Amino acid sequence: MWDYSEKVMDHYRNPRNVGKLDNADAIGEAGSLACGDSLKIYLKIENGIVTDAKFQTFGCGSAVASSSILTEMIIGKPVSEVRKITNKDIADELGGLPPEKMHCSVMGYEALEDALKNYKEDGYVDMDEIFGEEKKPEKIVCQCFGVTENLIWDAIKQNGLKTVEEITNYTKAAGACGKCKGLIQDIIDTYYHKEKEEKKLEKTLSPAQKILKINSIIENKISPELQKDGGDITLVDIDGDRVLVKLQGKCSGCKNSTLTIKSFVQSTLRETVDENIEVIEV
Repeated sequence: MWDYSEKVMDHYRNPRNVGKLDNADAIGEAGSLACGDSLKIYLKIENGIVTDAKFQTFGCGSAVASSSILTEMIIGKPVSEVRKITNKDIADELGGLPPEKMHCSVMGYEALEDALKNYKEDGYVDMDEIFGEEKKPEKIVCQCFGVTENLIWDAIKQNGLKTVEEITNYTKAAGACGKCKGLIQDIIDTYYHKEKEEKKLEKTLSPAQKILKINSIIENKISPELQKDGGDITLVDIDGDRVLVKLQGKCSGCKNSTLTIKSFVQSTLRETVDENIEVIEV
């Protein structure tokens, strides 16, 4: 038996804003009856503010609760803020959801994104009518539940998912025949490889940038910590990856100075600047 929060039970038993909005300014859909869960959300927007929202859903109690809480989260908010809401925000607002039911919060996020993707300040624009058949279709990864590659990518990005099982809990992908498990694993591997490469690029600094960053870390992070115990540190010189420093105060001549240099100063600079840095006391 899954453990539900009181808030989930409340919104399931007493759902808010159920129904349809006539003359809605934006309408979004997610899921499908064939897959077991379906959600349609209607938004009324005036002067950039969501003034009303209603939903129609077919699904389990978690789907109803996620849709209900979502309408409460967005009513009265500027569209600019509403666009930033993620499935994690929906689940957190409910006090959490069981892992196996996280796909319900994702469905709410999808429907909201679908509603707002065509909404502009000067009114709702049907992009499908404008582009027609020229619009490039999204790649379907899970044929059983119609889960797209973009949805899986977003779920990984927003929730830090790292296994196929987690992807299934959040999106239902691979929850039936399981033939797409290999594709899902490829997406996971690609995402984290890309993230790793991006972090490497972020850490690639010019010599001047590296010197400035090392000096900043020493002055603003390392020195204040040493000062708490009556010590201090001064940057003497930087030669490539070699950082020459001088300990001062109680740290100077301390029998644990080598430990301070290697375990604190060097490890801090390696973590924040470059993993190849070697700190030398002079």
